Amino acid sequence: MHKGSCHCGKIAFEVEGEIGTALACNCSICQRKGSLLWFVPRDHFHLTTPEDAASTYDFNKHVIHHKFCPACGIHPYAEGVDPKGNRVAAVNIRCLEDIDLAAIPVHHYDGRAL
Repeated sequence: MHKGSCHCGKIAFEVEGEIGTALACNCSICQRKGSLLWFVPRDHFHLTTPEDAASTYDFNKHVIHHKFCPACGIHPYAEGVDPKGNRVAAVNIRCLEDIDLAAIPVHHYDGRAL
């Protein structure tokens, strides 16, 4: 179990699982945010603060709901569906407590090409 939050703590969560790899996407929003994403089934991601504490930003095809804190501006996670139609959470591992980012392999994804 991993715990995470935005910078101010208004959005906090727990997520179950082992981080095998993170994804760095170069699409227009991910590159600007600098997120390292870990995709998990949505039922492995649990908010510990009210869901309405987060604001949502949708763009392009509106299939990924990028969640961010309206107070501190940090983007701790996003929600969407995988190609098979399963609900997923994309956790920004930079928002997790007590992990060694340097120890996690990063896969670079060309989101600009889509």
